Amino acid sequence: MDMKEAVRLCVCRMCPSFVDCKEEIAFCMAVNSTSNCITKENGCLCPGCPVQDREEFQHVYYCTRGCEKEQHKTS
Repeated sequence: MDMKEAVRLCVCRMCPSFVDCKEEIAFCMAVNSTSNCITKENGCLCPGCPVQDREEFQHVYYCTRGCEKEQHKTS
């Protein structure tokens, strides 16, 4: 899936942890893997997100913990 499609399907903006500071969403696939604005984990919608489902990602809190690739390295 390309980034444009991921952003279109992404549910980040509805997440309880989301802080809108005009960053590109779809943190699970982002090159800059964590948000510069989101610092508190107040709930996570990653499980069940269409992007996570399609890509078969396994992690959560991509905005604060890093993209799937980064979290996979540390697990």
